[in-house]
Amino acid sequence: MKQLITGMAVLAMLLMTQCTSAPKEFKIKFDSNHEVSGQKFALRDINPDLPSNWDEYNYVILEFRITTAQRFHVGFTTDYGYNELRVMSYLPNGWNKLAIPLKFYRRLPDARVDLAATFNQPRYAGWINLGGKRGELHGVDSIGIRMRVPIGNPEFEIRSVTLAVEDPGDEYLENRYAVDEFGQHNLVQYEEKITSLDQLQTEWAAEDKELESAQPDYNYSRYGGYLQKQVKGTGFFRIEKVDGRWWFIDPDGYLFLSHGVDCVNPGGGGNANNFDKRTNMFKELPPEQFRQNNRNRASASYGAWNLYRRYGADFREKANEMAIKRLDRWGLNTIANWSSAAVYGLNKKAHTLGLRGLGIDGNLMGLADVYTPDFAAKMDSSMKSYLPENKNNPWVLGYFVGNEPSWLGQEARLCDLILEGEDRPIKVELKKYLQSGDTPERKKAFIYKTFNTFLQTVKATMKRYDPNHLNLGIRFGNLNELDEELMEICRNAFDILSFNCYALEPSKEMMDRALRLTDTPMIIGEYHFGTVDRGMAQSLWQVESQEQRGVAYRYYTEQGYSHPGLIGTGYFQWCDQDLMGRGNDGENYNCGLIDVTDRPYKYQVEAMMETAKRLYDVHSGAIQPFSQKPVKARGHESIPDYWNK
Repeated sequence: MKQLITGMAVLAMLLMTQCTSAPKEFKIKFDSNHEVSGQKFALRDINPDLPSNWDEYNYVILEFRITTAQRFHVGFTTDYGYNELRVMSYLPNGWNKLAIPLKFYRRLPDARVDLAATFNQPRYAGWINLGGKRGELHGVDSIGIRMRVPIGNPEFEIRSVTLAVEDPGDEYLENRYAVDEFGQHNLVQYEEKITSLDQLQTEWAAEDKELESAQPDYNYSRYGGYLQKQVKGTGFFRIEKVDGRWWFIDPDGYLFLSHGVDCVNPGGGGNANNFDKRTNMFKELPPEQFRQNNRNRASASYGAWNLYRRYGADFREKANEMAIKRLDRWGLNTIANWSSAAVYGLNKKAHTLGLRGLGIDGNLMGLADVYTPDFAAKMDSSMKSYLPENKNNPWVLGYFVGNEPSWLGQEARLCDLILEGEDRPIKVELKKYLQSGDTPERKKAFIYKTFNTFLQTVKATMKRYDPNHLNLGIRFGNLNELDEELMEICRNAFDILSFNCYALEPSKEMMDRALRLTDTPMIIGEYHFGTVDRGMAQSLWQVESQEQRGVAYRYYTEQGYSHPGLIGTGYFQWCDQDLMGRGNDGENYNCGLIDVTDRPYKYQVEAMMETAKRLYDVHSGAIQPFSQKPVKARGHESIPDYWNK
């Protein structure tokens, strides 16, 4: 009996030892039925050696695996509250190490030229979008992982959290490659995925045959205007209010709405940036002829390689012509911002251009130092060098001045940065200006004064060398941040008020206010929708599927054009972004009309075609806009400060 008790005791001890020594799992199953889903973990459970005061460290390194490319929030509970930012992983379904600079939690972003450059920060295993809260990392006791409206109940697992002083770099920890020979994600599967060159060539041939079939009738003029109504033509694009609604007027006098797409660049969006620093990620890199080294960044283009596979040695010329054929078929009458000169230079579509050499400065958050003695002379010399070549081109819609200046709403901070920065003319003028009062209001007034001088110089110089084309303004990142004074400055400087608007639909109240204050027509320079099935981030506005991308496009675009002041849109963008992140800021959105294998997204382009047939009547007020909303569409704004367990 004694021996039996002893044996049972030993067995019990063994079982207890096994239970206490079993590794603890730190997993989250995000619940797609919840608006926000996530969980917090005590850091002492993951790594008992972590200190609670992180002042001596510059990086936190997470070793994790997530089953989706959907953005998730990573935050830490501190003595000052909860502090988080957004992360997009390039490596869904693969273990990896991501090193996050702690300065992203501690302080405001550095000054950059526009919003994307300010808030998006690239890494090799993913990219980071900075949050709004900043503070010291004292009393750090837990890590939180959460996601807004998860798609498909994804899972997240973390197995290590460490700290470092120096950047340890990112690391992909799997033995299977992450990118296949076509530039597709190898760690995710989807129905339309290419598995062989024969399959790809068959699909290309099918598209060629479709493009040879009867063309849809959009009732367009030769410039893309509407044959339904003609007024006075001047040989160039202009604007006019007709029957209480604003329109572009094409060179022949036909009413025109700029139904366009940004970044029309065949083969774009397929770059393997920094491939030399990404061990074990690529099955087969494109041949040497598709590689380059710009600014010490090695890059290889799967997009160009796939075009070569499709068209042969003269693929660039054939791909450019294909872009025009696609635009024709899809009812897109405008090649919008940041597009290839080789495409818009064919002069077969209306197109927008960007002014350059304006002195816009990243250190000034997208403003220019107009107080430099030779500022106006340099701008004059720059515009003189390129505007005359387009002066008599009827296909040019107009010129954009800039994009999403990051100083908007941050005027006092910009003044502080100027005062703390290097000696330069704008610093001298600011100090003089503040002698009459150093207040936030005075600082804002100085920035507005400087901005107005900049815009009036641009306006006068542009008209000097190209009086025939429109000033399309700056694509502001948030139209609601333009107060009445700034609206007045824009009204006196621009022919058109432009803004980027990532939303379910452009706010009618916002556009009503802008039209009331400026009596100026509007262009939306950027908007888009995406999802996660291709292993890419879901874009600034997410939907659940490729089919829902088309629904979202129709709803947004037609709701927008139902407003009497909206006369142009530029969908962002032609190709998906680079799978492993575009070089400047790491973005890798599934937002394209074309994927990396040069295949159109069926639902997206079909939606564009249907909307193109209706835009004239929608904008005229003859029919109601498309009213079906996409399912569970959500934006990128901050999520509520609560947790769903």
